[in-house]
Amino acid sequence: MGNLLSSLSKTIHASVFLTILLFLGLFYLNDGFTFDVLFWSWVARYVHVIVAIMWIGLLWYFNFVQIPNMAKIPDEQKPAIGKVIAPAALFYFRWAAAFTVLSGLILAHLNGYLHDAMTLSFGLGIPKHTAIGIGMWLGIIMAFNVWFVIWPNQKRALGIVECEPEKKAKSAKTAMLFSRTNTLLSLPMLYTMVAAQNLY
Repeated sequence: MGNLLSSLSKTIHASVFLTILLFLGLFYLNDGFTFDVLFWSWVARYVHVIVAIMWIGLLWYFNFVQIPNMAKIPDEQKPAIGKVIAPAALFYFRWAAAFTVLSGLILAHLNGYLHDAMTLSFGLGIPKHTAIGIGMWLGIIMAFNVWFVIWPNQKRALGIVECEPEKKAKSAKTAMLFSRTNTLLSLPMLYTMVAAQNLY
C-alpha cells in the first residue's frame, strides 16, 4: 500500500480503477446502461465537478494559504515557492479553469439549456436556467481573469517572463487583486450552481 500511495500517478490510476468498479457496480450490473445523451450528460457533469474542485481548490489555496503566508517565509526560501510550487499550481489552476468552463458548456448543451442559461432565460420565466446562467457567466468571467489577467501577470511576477523590478511588483499586485476578485465571485458562483438544482 505504501508503494501505491508514495506515487501520485499510481494513486490516481488506482482512484480511476476504483471509480470504474463503482460505476460498473452501480449501473452496469444493476440495470445496465446505454451510451445515450443521459450517459454523456452524466460523464460531462462528473468531469465538470472534478475539474471545478481542482480550480476552486487551487484558487482558495492561493488566497487562504500561499498569499497570506508569503510574508512569513524567509527570503532565502521564497525562490522555492516562486520557481517550483507556484508555477506547478498555476499550470493546474489555469487548465482546470478552462476545462471547467468547457465541460460546463458541454453539460448545458447536452441537457438542452445552454441557450436559456447563456441568455439568462430572460422572458422565459425559468428560474433554474437563470440561476445556472448566472453561475456560468460568473465562471466565464473568472476563467477569463485566470487566463488573460492572472496568468500573464504571474509570469512576470514569478520571473518566467523577464521585466523590470517595478513592473514585476505591479504585476504581482495585479495578479493578487484579480485572484481576490475570483475569490469574491467564487461563493456566489457556487451558490447559483447549487441553487439551480432546487429551482424549477
